[in-house]
Order: sequence, then C-alpha cells, then structure tokens
Amino acid sequence: MSARRRTRAEYERGLPGYHDPTAGIGGSTPGLSALTLRAVLAVFGLVVCAVGAVLAVRAGLGWFAVALGVVGAVALVDLVWILYRKHRGEPG
Repeated sequence: MSARRRTRAEYERGLPGYHDPTAGIGGSTPGLSALTLRAVLAVFGLVVCAVGAVLAVRAGLGWFAVALGVVGAVALVDLVWILYRKHRGEPG
C-alpha cells in the first residue's frame, strides 16, 4: 500500500486489490460502504445515550448514567471517524 493520500477519484474507481468473488453473477454491482447510514445510526445512538444519561442521573441511577456515557462516547468517536472518511472522499 502506498504512503500517499488517495484522491476522491481513486475511491470512486475502487481501490486496487479489491476482489469480488461474486462479480458478474446475475449482473450485480459491487456493494458500497454505507457510511451515511452509519453516521445516522451513530447520531441516533449519541442522542439516545445523552438523553438516557440525563434521565438516569435524575432518577438516581449513577452507574447506568456512566454506562450510557461510555456508549455515547463510543458513538461520538465513531461519528468523528465516519465524517473523516466522508471528508476524504470515500463514497457511501
């Protein structure tokens, strides 16, 4: 793998070394990454965890609020990574 940054055109053409064993069967096209769907799900998870953590604190369930905070932090990191990948030009 090269050390240079890939261009948007390279992502649109497909990366080298990609092999689809089912290519040509039934005329199906290669699958694309579902980055937008992942971003929507990460935002949904982040919002649900944030609201749940606030409600858990108000209900006196500190351990549950911490658990939701950790899951929310994972969703936030995932969202940042997805947005980075979309920014560099990956389709999906």
